[in-house]
Amino acid sequence: MNTVRKWVGAVLAAAPLLAMAAPAKVMAPGGPGGGYDGAARIPLQVMQQTGIFTDGFQVTNRGGAGGTIGLAEFFRTSKGDDNAIMSIGAILVGAIITNKSPVTLDQTTPLVRLTDDAGAIAVAANSPIKTIADAIQALKANPGGTAVAGGSIGGTDHVTAALLAKAVGLPPTKVNYLPYTSGAEVVTSLASGQAKIGISGISELKNFADQGRIRLIAVSSEKRLPGIDVPTLKESGFDVVIGNWRGIIGPPGMSQAGREMWLQRYAKLHATPEWKKTLADNGWDDAYLAGDDFAAFLEKEKARQAEVLKSVGLVK
Repeated sequence: MNTVRKWVGAVLAAAPLLAMAAPAKVMAPGGPGGGYDGAARIPLQVMQQTGIFTDGFQVTNRGGAGGTIGLAEFFRTSKGDDNAIMSIGAILVGAIITNKSPVTLDQTTPLVRLTDDAGAIAVAANSPIKTIADAIQALKANPGGTAVAGGSIGGTDHVTAALLAKAVGLPPTKVNYLPYTSGAEVVTSLASGQAKIGISGISELKNFADQGRIRLIAVSSEKRLPGIDVPTLKESGFDVVIGNWRGIIGPPGMSQAGREMWLQRYAKLHATPEWKKTLADNGWDDAYLAGDDFAAFLEKEKARQAEVLKSVGLVK
């Protein structure tokens, strides 16, 4: 009897560890191929490659409303699940504010900020718009007929468009902004002629530019990006610098053991040469911030974005 009790006790004690050794359930609150999707998949792929986490993972793409639809589903389906994580970014912080989402990041478990992705302004490959100055001139001359494609309403791309409009004296509310769930959809909108100007993360647009499907005319980083011969908005005379950080959260009720498990995995990832190469290959800046430091950053980021959104007239 004692032997049986000891065996049962050992099994029960090991149960949490066994639960952790399972495929990760990953929410990407945007379309396949988009920024949320890459932020979810690529770090885990590098973890598999380097042997940090080899239990596999399954990504659910749930785009819409800047990521708040995916956030709501993650909240509803993943409470207390130590194997569930979700990719987030600056866009989601703004979308929560503009959509007045009942589910917020306060209800989740912040894990890590991983990257910062500069924005890029693009046009169709055959567009008569050759420079960012041409784009702004077209926007001022005919804002209704110069549609701007980008991510969600209130997201980083929308804020970029609003800041550019504001910088040249055009009311941000006059911009004909078309929201999409991924950079791939922005490219399709440019190719079809529905939009004249596109804004998305450089990591989402670079491959399309390399393929000749679009032309990049400006980036929103402080300085020019290595390997990308495109001027910054700032050097082009428009005082706009903005990026889109991306990170990972756990669900409400994630255990302390689960939190530490994921923090250790991402810390190991961050230290590998494979991850450094991945950052360079995707045009991402290293923005690593973990645990409590990331949670503190999110608090400040909410206040910062609320102020920016008010200043450009996107929220009252």
